[in-house]
Amino acid sequence: MKARGIKKIWGYIAIAFLVLVSLWVIYPLVYLVSGAFAPGSSIAQLPVKPFGSGFTLEHFTYLFKRTDYVQWFLNTLYVSVLTAITTTVVSALSAYVFSRFRFTMKKQMMMAMLILQIFPSIVGMVAMYVILLRINALDTLWGLVLIYLADNIPYNTWMVKSYVDTVPRSLDEAARIDGASHFYIFRKVVMPVAKPILVFLAISSFSAPWMDFIFPKMVLRSSEKMTLAIGLFGFVTEKKNDFTVFAAGSLLIAIPFIIFFVFSQNLIVTSLGGGAVKE
Repeated sequence: MKARGIKKIWGYIAIAFLVLVSLWVIYPLVYLVSGAFAPGSSIAQLPVKPFGSGFTLEHFTYLFKRTDYVQWFLNTLYVSVLTAITTTVVSALSAYVFSRFRFTMKKQMMMAMLILQIFPSIVGMVAMYVILLRINALDTLWGLVLIYLADNIPYNTWMVKSYVDTVPRSLDEAARIDGASHFYIFRKVVMPVAKPILVFLAISSFSAPWMDFIFPKMVLRSSEKMTLAIGLFGFVTEKKNDFTVFAAGSLLIAIPFIIFFVFSQNLIVTSLGGGAVKE
C-alpha cells in the first residue's frame, strides 16, 4: 500500500511537470494569436495577459489591402510546390539509377554527393549568387527553386536509394520477363513500393522553403517577387515595429500549413502501412 501511494505521488508530480512544460510551450503561441488581434503595433504595448488589450481585425485588413501579402503567399506556395515536385522526381530517378544500374564512377559519384552534404549551404552562397547572375535568374522564383533543388538532391538521392535497395530485385526481373522497359519498371513496380519514402520526401521538400529566409533574401529583390518570410520580416525591422501586423501574417501562414500537415501526416501513416514488402 505504501509503495502504491508513493507511485501515485510520483504520477501526480509527473503530470504537474508535463502541464507546466505544456504551458511554457503553448503560451508564446497564445501570445502570438493575442498580438494578431490586439490594437496598436508595438509588442511593448501588449499586456502579459493574452487578449487583455481588446480585439480588432484591422491588422488583417491592413495585410490584404495595403501590402502584397496575397502575392507573397502565392509566391511561397509556388516555390514550395515546385520544389517538392522537382525534388521528388529528380531524386527518385537518380536513386533508381544508382540502385539498379552499374556504370563507371558510380561509387565516386555517390561519394561526391555525400561529401557535398558535409558543407553547409551558406558556404556556397557567393557561388550561387554568381551563377544566378550569369543565367539571369536573380529576382526570379525559378532561380530560387534551382537553389533548393541543388541543395536537396544529394542527400535525398542517398535516402531514396537506401530505400530502393530494400525493394526485391525479383520484382524487376519478373516485370522484365514480361517485356517491361526500365522506365515502366521504375514507374509501375519500384515507385509504388517506395511510396512511403517519396511521400516523406515531398513533404519535407515542401516544408523547407515555406519559411526559409536566407536564400530568398539573397535571390529576390522586388516586392511582387518576395516570399512570406521576407515580406513579414519587413514589419519588424529597426525602422519599423509592427509586431501585431507581423503576428497577424504569421497566424495566417500557420493555419493552411497546419491543415496541410494534418492531411499529409495521415498520408504518411497510410503509406507506411501499405508499403511493406517481404522477399
